[in-house]
Amino acid sequence: MENNKQLVIIGGGPAGLAAAIGAKQAGIDDLLILERDHCLGGILNQCIHNGFGLHTFGEELTGPEYAWRYIQQVKDLEIPYQLDSMVLDISEDKTIRYVNATQGVCQVHAQAIILAMGCRERPFGSLSIPGYRPAGIYSAGTAQKLVNIDGYMPGKEVVILGSGDIGLIMARRMTFEGAHVHTVAERLPYSGGLKRNIVQCLDDFNIPLQLSHTVVDVHGKDRIESVTIAQVDANNLPIAGTEQEYPCDTLLLSCGLIPENELSAKAGIQLSKITNGPIVNELLETNKEGVFACGNVLHVHDLVDFVSQEATKAGQNAAQYILNHLPAIQHEIPIETSGLIRYTVPFSIDPSRMDDKQVIRFRLGNVLKNGYVNVYIDDKRIIHQKKMIRTPGEMESIVLKREWLSDATQSIRIETEVA
Repeated sequence: MENNKQLVIIGGGPAGLAAAIGAKQAGIDDLLILERDHCLGGILNQCIHNGFGLHTFGEELTGPEYAWRYIQQVKDLEIPYQLDSMVLDISEDKTIRYVNATQGVCQVHAQAIILAMGCRERPFGSLSIPGYRPAGIYSAGTAQKLVNIDGYMPGKEVVILGSGDIGLIMARRMTFEGAHVHTVAERLPYSGGLKRNIVQCLDDFNIPLQLSHTVVDVHGKDRIESVTIAQVDANNLPIAGTEQEYPCDTLLLSCGLIPENELSAKAGIQLSKITNGPIVNELLETNKEGVFACGNVLHVHDLVDFVSQEATKAGQNAAQYILNHLPAIQHEIPIETSGLIRYTVPFSIDPSRMDDKQVIRFRLGNVLKNGYVNVYIDDKRIIHQKKMIRTPGEMESIVLKREWLSDATQSIRIETEVA
């Protein structure tokens, strides 16, 4: 089977749903969402805790409630979608090959594509931990699905490695279900999760968080019996004499998320070595004309509200591209970073094509206390923003105004400054 579409969105999670709605409302009727799961909504379907939607809807929702509101909009707008459809590859001419059980192998050619494939968890095999690989070791997301959707408890005596948001939330969730969470160990000297999750999921339940600690050994051959945790030095090497053994039947891993960009790489899309996501401009367009990216496939977000905002913009921009309403590129300026700032999204801006206000999102590589974020345009400082504390676990943002930029602009630089 082969057909043509104006727009194809790969992924039916929060990013794909918002992008489709944004494109439809901007005038694109001939579009299609391809989703590999058996339902729309993505990871939100297993996130039954609240905390979603404050920025978007002004109220706290659970993950399924948040997803349902977007799914309902997709249905109300009669946006077509195909479930259980796995995309296999994307060609240079924007032909998408996918497969499902009812139609077999299919092809669809698109005028524009939006990448919204989300991300995956870092696996145990990449963590270089010695010992056997016994039963009882799960990623935090897998455990979340087992408990919240399938109704199974992975175990009763739990240790969690990594302090990403999913791991913090699962520490509380496992406690709710009667498990004993011994500790959360984090290799870095700071948590990778939101401050509110540290307070609500660990502090409120007296679950210890051990920073600069990691698992150095796994005991047990058929089923995990215990783990050894040790403190690490500045080079992430275990410090002799700090080892402590914790008996457990379950080890949950919350050691980072990786954007799902195998399809992007095969399609020749340029990827950032820092984010592992596509390098995009102010329109969220990749180096391949007419291919846009948004959500966790672009860079890992901490709040789904920001995913929806970003994806809506990607959908609107894709619609403008299809309708030939996008102005030509005139003067693309890379955004330079220094200090603790690891990256920005977008990576570059063309002032002639940007909106009146452009949100720049970024993450730090370490904790910054009572420091500043400075923005320089042609070496003139236009933003000098102080904050009591900034952490890598929380995404930061600043807003650039179009009036600050001109055709003569040579550079945009964002940096941190210690007070």
